[in-house]
Amino acid sequence: MSATDTIFALSSGAPPAAIAIIRISGPAAFDVVRGLAGRTPKPRRASLAILRAPDSGEILDQALVLLFPGPDSATGEDLAELHIHGGRAVVRAVEKATAQFSDVRAAEAGEFTRRAFANGRLDLNEAEGLADLLSAETEWQRKSATLMFGGSFSAAIEAWRHDVLRLSALTEAELDFSDESDVDAQNNRSISVSCANIQREIERILSNPAAEKLKDGLRVVLGGPPNCGKSTLLNALVERDAAIVSDIAGTTRDMIEVPIGIDGIAFVFTDTAGIRDHTDDVIERMGIDRSQAAMLQADIILWLGPEATGPDHPNLIEVAAKSDSPEGLKKSGAAIQVSAVSGCGMADLKAAVADVAKKLLPPPDQFSVNQRQRALLADCADALGACQATDDWLIVAECLRQARLALDALTGRAHTEELLDTLFGKFCVGK
Repeated sequence: MSATDTIFALSSGAPPAAIAIIRISGPAAFDVVRGLAGRTPKPRRASLAILRAPDSGEILDQALVLLFPGPDSATGEDLAELHIHGGRAVVRAVEKATAQFSDVRAAEAGEFTRRAFANGRLDLNEAEGLADLLSAETEWQRKSATLMFGGSFSAAIEAWRHDVLRLSALTEAELDFSDESDVDAQNNRSISVSCANIQREIERILSNPAAEKLKDGLRVVLGGPPNCGKSTLLNALVERDAAIVSDIAGTTRDMIEVPIGIDGIAFVFTDTAGIRDHTDDVIERMGIDRSQAAMLQADIILWLGPEATGPDHPNLIEVAAKSDSPEGLKKSGAAIQVSAVSGCGMADLKAAVADVAKKLLPPPDQFSVNQRQRALLADCADALGACQATDDWLIVAECLRQARLALDALTGRAHTEELLDTLFGKFCVGK
């Protein structure tokens, strides 16, 4: 793979479709357009053109052609888009013709975005936000990804970096002119207060729940004894027959996980084996052990067993299933009364789950940082804290350097190729 190559890929959805968009990026992008269309249209203006095979002159398709000269393009280099008809044969023919040009090849996964990063069109945080935006399935995920991709987090980091650089300059002045009495008086408190302010801002972000909960979905475990209605309730919640339902105790032997969106929030609902104290069935015993382990790891538990007998969990919701049946457990008014058969109480249960979830997730108008970002923010906060704990200006200077390195790693100023390979490899081809 060479950054000097010109790359191309289908950037729209898989055919067949009404329209397919083939992106071409690199130094020969406009030459490819000239070779296919016989001319190069005016930049940033859609132009209708007949595309022909460069070797035979055969008509391939009629297309809209757009040119975006670098560096003011999505990738930071010359970029062209061919808006063609979205039939499979048409797409294959245009891709085959494009590949015939010298130094032009099919793009690898995430290569367009990687070039955008390399050319300063976006930083690592914005790239991660873009990846999250492309994979977003719920409204909550979309809002969070849009905030990150839009550059708000990167702007905050850049402001912190600017302040840290200023503090580093003041520290260097203290080291260079320590024999002048007025320097210490001017700088000592200023540096400590500024470090504390930045540290507080970072710790406020770190206090928000991790982004992984938002992306992977909150884990909701249905727990209770055998035949209490867990599987039936799961099927009603996900609105399909995900779990086998029977009157035979111990029908559910293993966990069944089903992703679902409620009120714009991603969840993974888990049906578990019924919990009871004694069983001679080895397989059922294993299922019970897994059920108990799942509840320990759950974000929310829906407890369908007798009231006040569920595990000690901060987000346990008492559910009185089979509320319209004589077989249903009688619980106090604190429990949510539901009937999976009639649908009674299902809306209330979903609303209760969503209300708890909103307290566990990062607010949609605030930054939601992932594990990589969280670790680097913590490193920066620790370094800033160390600055305030010493009067040794050499140590202060080193701590500020460590804080700056953490901020540079956040945006990608400091990075490894392995990190970039991992990040951009998550993108689809054509993005």
